[in-house]
Amino acid sequence: MSELELTCEKMTYGPDAVAHDADGRAVFVSGAVVGDRVRATVDREEPRWAHATVLEVLEPSPHRTVPACPYAGVCGGCPWAHLSYDAQASAKRSGVVDAVSRIGRFGDERAEELVSPIVSPGDPWGYRNKIELDVSSEGGRVTLGMHGRSEGDVIRVKECRLLDKHGSKAVKAVSGALSYLAGSHDLGLERVGIRVSRRTKEVEVALWGRPGPFPRPQVAKVLADALHPTSVVRVMQKGPAKARRIAGVECLSGAGSWTEVVGNERMRVSAPSFFQVNTRGAEKLVELVLEGLDPQEDEEAMDLYCGAGTFTLPLARRAGFVSAVESYGPAVRDLRRNLEKAGLGNVDPIGGDAGREFPDTDADVIVVDPPRAGLAPDVVTQLSEQPARAIAYVSCDPATLARDLARFVDAGTFAPKKITPVDLFPQTYHVETVTLLERT
Repeated sequence: MSELELTCEKMTYGPDAVAHDADGRAVFVSGAVVGDRVRATVDREEPRWAHATVLEVLEPSPHRTVPACPYAGVCGGCPWAHLSYDAQASAKRSGVVDAVSRIGRFGDERAEELVSPIVSPGDPWGYRNKIELDVSSEGGRVTLGMHGRSEGDVIRVKECRLLDKHGSKAVKAVSGALSYLAGSHDLGLERVGIRVSRRTKEVEVALWGRPGPFPRPQVAKVLADALHPTSVVRVMQKGPAKARRIAGVECLSGAGSWTEVVGNERMRVSAPSFFQVNTRGAEKLVELVLEGLDPQEDEEAMDLYCGAGTFTLPLARRAGFVSAVESYGPAVRDLRRNLEKAGLGNVDPIGGDAGREFPDTDADVIVVDPPRAGLAPDVVTQLSEQPARAIAYVSCDPATLARDLARFVDAGTFAPKKITPVDLFPQTYHVETVTLLERT
């Protein structure tokens, strides 16, 4: 493998920095940050680009910092931990601008106008309400830990500095308890989720695996002794690795679900349901959506990909009626339960794909919060045929957001007015955005 001396020019939408070699070829450099001058070994070469790994930092960047987490160099959970927080925020906004300019075809000047300064809703460490532990088994010995930087690596840790301090002891306690049990029982674990809440003081442990015999009383007792969780559940899955489906969820002890408070709403969420891992960040998303749409009590709202109701509940308190669509069964059940607990009867919760179950109604304001893949073309078409005055598009992927914004512009009904990046995931390259689209 060849070695290169490189000066890193910017961060990518990924864990690496990017440089150019003497021939002008882009080189993605693992272990470097923007501004570093490094000696790196090339481990993959393609005609137009290469990948390299840092051997030595010859001249550290002024943006390089010492991570708060001692595992940052080997754990995959915080790939940007060596980059100062100000530089992280700047790189994330630049990444959104770049995607809107190139993929969305808006051009540099218009993209700069559209993208607002990035919003940082909380602390750069200790912001997560959930982490997942990976499980590996070798020679009959089971190890639980964080995902490593390389695929298949499991890193044993005593704590995760990204997790809320309320759950600071959870990683060590859960890892130790389950590793102890695995020495005498076949637990069949594939991963373990831990959810904590500073606001409700609830802690849930979710054990993900395949259906089959399971030592339920022993697991419940050992985890209770180690951590005193408010809920322990087992989530059973069937099917191939890339197409798993939930075969069942059983409560081993406690409430059987987890509760968090977002703004003025108290939400109960089951283990399989998606929920934003940054609670303060979720509140900022709700604030931006409501501020942008300004729903009125005589208006009708639509909430697509609504999950357990993060946007549905506050929308229902301000709009006259809400049609809420969600395809994932556990989330639909959580949504109905949260609406009932909140005493909100002006919502129609619809289970199914957003394209096939698109509400047969004329909405005044619309929220869409799709998964990373973004909106399907038919959904963009159906949204573009709505008489709504505004759409709030919440996205976790700048590339698919930019692609969809171009589709909206091509359809000719809605155009983006403002794009606000929100840093829900400090120490990583991920960024959330809230885009307000208005009628052209």
